[in-house]
Amino acid sequence: MSSPESNSVLRIPNIRLFIGFRVLFNARFYYPIFTILFLDFGLTLEQFSILNAAWAATILLAEVPSGALADRWGRRRLVRLAGIFMFLEMLLICLTPAGVTPWLFWIFLLNRILSGVAEAAASGADESLAYDSLSEIGREGEWPRVLEALMKLQSVGFFVAMVAGAAVYDPNFAARISGWLGISREWTQEDTLHWPLYLTLVTSVGAFWCAWRMTESHGTISSEETPAEPMDPWRDTLRTGKWILRSPIPFLLILGGLFYDSIGRVFATLTSEYFRNIGVPEAYYGLIGAGIALLGLLLPRVARKMVESLSLPTNTTILAIWLTGSLFGLSFLLPGWGIIFGVTTMVAMRFTDFFLSHYLNREVDSRHRATVLSFRGLAMNLGYGSISLLYGGLIQSLKANGATGDQAFREALSYFAPWFLLTLVVLGVVARIRLRRVPHQH
Repeated sequence: MSSPESNSVLRIPNIRLFIGFRVLFNARFYYPIFTILFLDFGLTLEQFSILNAAWAATILLAEVPSGALADRWGRRRLVRLAGIFMFLEMLLICLTPAGVTPWLFWIFLLNRILSGVAEAAASGADESLAYDSLSEIGREGEWPRVLEALMKLQSVGFFVAMVAGAAVYDPNFAARISGWLGISREWTQEDTLHWPLYLTLVTSVGAFWCAWRMTESHGTISSEETPAEPMDPWRDTLRTGKWILRSPIPFLLILGGLFYDSIGRVFATLTSEYFRNIGVPEAYYGLIGAGIALLGLLLPRVARKMVESLSLPTNTTILAIWLTGSLFGLSFLLPGWGIIFGVTTMVAMRFTDFFLSHYLNREVDSRHRATVLSFRGLAMNLGYGSISLLYGGLIQSLKANGATGDQAFREALSYFAPWFLLTLVVLGVVARIRLRRVPHQH
């Protein structure tokens, strides 16, 4: 009789490689000093904004076609492609010295495009490979355990990247380390500029290795089995889009994920401003971020228990109440104690990701899983972009009426909870309309 350990879902090679790929792909050591890094290379804030817009646009344009390509020509090929592009994007700026003009902006533009294509290629394809590895042996019900392990290890990876990335970028840290080693030397920012990038280049090699070792499930379509015409991926994309619109549960899951995720992601980009407005010293920002990462070690088990023991409507209702309370709490901007609501809002995002992956994969068949998951990614990014634009417009309007920067931020924050409640009403109405005929289909 086999032991529980020997029968663990984590012993399946594709599952281990999927988790390894996700952790290494997302462990970006330059994230804690992202903006500062680009500026220290010699870019301006305006150029930094343009580069971020180019990155987002690349993902939006490549997201769904990449999913269709994965379903048509093989998921493993797209995951491998993502690993290659990640390595190239990191190698490019690792080899770029600071202050290279006039080519600096164009080099970083190419970096952002490569990064966007890598994100789009990985989105959906890696998850489809892993899920189908379970489905073909009849163990898809254990997907929550995979998500639990993934979220735990991603939390560890994020924590290490945040702490190590910020440390190696600091010349004072390099001076202390060299002092302990008996090396007397003056370190400058130019000396340590590339160090977080070198660490991420190493993880890109690990991500590519994981991608290369993954195998295609026997039940999926590959280019060897099906002759492909140039227009096939686009036809598959249109067919899958129509299927989502006709299928109530997948459509509502993606729409609900958009509403739940977008408001949380907008707040995630404003956390430093929020902490400053509630009187948290800047020195604690990194510690709070690291604490949230460590909290991720505990959350996945709770999320798994919820999907295994509670229904989809119950879980989405609990999450809606949690997120609504968190957003209302943010609007009070409680000195010090407001950290709690910042953390609970970030926690809601983790649960949203977990629930959406579990329930959406459960509803989708293998043949167009990657395309559907790419539509999910596209919807999440469109939702985030749209809410960001609305938020920017609201801030501009408040300032035009005489509010200072901090006043505008505080007032805008009070709109988050009412907006989310409005989206819940919309979701409820759409769900009531779309689900009317569902019982007759069983």
